[in-house]
Amino acid sequence: MLINMKKETLRKEFDEAVAVVNAYTEPLPADLLLKLYAYYKIANKNFDNPGSKTPLINAFKANALFQAKDISREEAMKSYIALVEKEIKN
Repeated sequence: MLINMKKETLRKEFDEAVAVVNAYTEPLPADLLLKLYAYYKIANKNFDNPGSKTPLINAFKANALFQAKDISREEAMKSYIALVEKEIKN
């Protein structure tokens, strides 16, 4: 039961961090966006190919996913939350 509560709390915090990013209106650095992209995809077990019409953007997204490939869903959620806290909410 405690493990489920921790996972639910983590998911809630992750969803809140995603909402912060989605509502953010200022430009964000590309490297930050790529990290957030990779963590988001891993956290949601979405390993579909990047959908940009621009091959270079797809390459950067694929590279970001490759760099983060060895982390778990939970680690991806925690990393996403930490990035939002450090880089966007401060």
